[in-house]
Amino acid sequence: MRVLFAGFGSIAKRHIANLRTICTQRCIDLEIDLLRHASAPLPEGIRASFTSSRDVDESYDAVFVTNPTSMHYDMLLSLLDKSECFFIEKPVFDSTDVDVTPFERPNKLFYVACPLRYTSVLRWAKENIDFSRAIALRCISSSYLPDWRPNQDYRDTYSAHANLGGGVHIDLIHEWDYICHLVGLPSSVHSFIARRSQLDIDSPDVALYVADYGDKTVELHLDYYGRATVRKMEVFTDEDTIVCDLARGCVDYLKSGNHVDLSEERNDFQRLELEHFLDACQGSCQSENDINEALSVLAVARGELG
Repeated sequence: MRVLFAGFGSIAKRHIANLRTICTQRCIDLEIDLLRHASAPLPEGIRASFTSSRDVDESYDAVFVTNPTSMHYDMLLSLLDKSECFFIEKPVFDSTDVDVTPFERPNKLFYVACPLRYTSVLRWAKENIDFSRAIALRCISSSYLPDWRPNQDYRDTYSAHANLGGGVHIDLIHEWDYICHLVGLPSSVHSFIARRSQLDIDSPDVALYVADYGDKTVELHLDYYGRATVRKMEVFTDEDTIVCDLARGCVDYLKSGNHVDLSEERNDFQRLELEHFLDACQGSCQSENDINEALSVLAVARGELG
C-alpha cells in the first residue's frame, strides 16, 4: 500500500504510527511519502518527500490531507488525480462557501475525520440509548489549549490563528459531528462565538450554542481555557439523566445508579477510524462521513444555521 501524507504535524504523525500498526496486523506492505513545505531530512521510515504538489508525479492507494485547515481545499484540488481515496483531517475546510463540484466523482472516495464516533462511549450510546425519547442533550468540551501539544508553543499552532482555520468552534467540530451523528441536523441554532480569555491568540476561544430539534433541544459549550479537561454529553429523558463521559470513559445513569465502564486508550478509537477508512478504500463498506455531510456540520459549527 502506497500512501501520501500532505502535512506532517502531530495528527499526521499519530495517523502514520497507527497506520503502520494496522498494516502490520493485516500483513500489508506500507510505503509512505510526504508532501510538506520544509525540506528537512527524511523522517525514519518515510520513502520520499516533496515540497510542492507539482512535484508529485506518482499515484497512491490513499492520500491523507493533514495540513492546516485553511490549506485543505487547494491541497485536495491539487492532488485530486493522484488517488481514488482521500482521508481529510477535520474540519473539512475553513469555509462552507466552496465549490464542491470538483469532488463529485463517483469513482473517488472522500472521508472526513470524525474520530469521536469511534470512541467506546459514543458507540455504546448509539447502540443503547433511544435518542428519539430524549427531551434534551447538554454537551461540553472544555480544555486548556496550551496543554494540547506539550512539545509546541500553543501560540505557534494553527489553533491560535483564525486565518489558518483556528478557533475553538472549528477545532472542536467533533462535538457537532457526534451530535449530528446521533440526532441529526437541528432545525435552528443560536450561537455565540468569541474570544474572552487571556490566551495569546487571535482566534475564538469560546463557542456556545442552543439548538432546536422540534422534539428536543441541544446545548453545547466549547472552550480553549478550561484548566481541567471536561468532555461529556448529558442526555435527559423522562426516566433518567444519562451522562456519557468521554474524558473518563464511562456512562452513568444518575437516577438508577447504573454505571458502565468503557475506558480505553486514545489510540484505540483513532485506530478504529483508520481501519474503517482502509475498509472503505477496499470497497467493503461506505465512507461514513463524506464532504457534503462534513460541510453541513461545519455550517452548524460556524453559526450559519440560524
